[in-house]
Amino acid sequence: MSIDHRSHTPLYMQLADLLRDRIESDELPSGAPLPSEARLSQEYGLGRVAVRKAISVLRSEGLVTSSRGQPTRVRPRPKQRLVEILPGSTISARTPNSNERRQMDTAEGVPILEVRSPDGTVQTFPADEVALSCL
Repeated sequence: MSIDHRSHTPLYMQLADLLRDRIESDELPSGAPLPSEARLSQEYGLGRVAVRKAISVLRSEGLVTSSRGQPTRVRPRPKQRLVEILPGSTISARTPNSNERRQMDTAEGVPILEVRSPDGTVQTFPADEVALSCL
């Protein structure tokens, strides 16, 4: 797939879609660095702003991680654990605040699940780390 400069889809979204496909197909496996901004810019004929916006989209989706001075990498997929929930429990999803994200050590873009038991007890889990099962 390539970038279509005549498309109504913004160029940065087209690049984000291409990179997402490469991540999901394991062409860019877990932990692998993304090509540099300069290389992506040259390879797809895009400006650096479009490349940065595409990477920002992937970061907000929790697919890649970035830190200053290091290459952007494909975020490792966490192992999932089974969480059994009681009958009558309710489950809601929401975006964590920055404190919760740090406490749970979860990536930007990953929602959290709140499980409220019938007795009022609330547990929170990063959505990409759990599979829920009803008892």
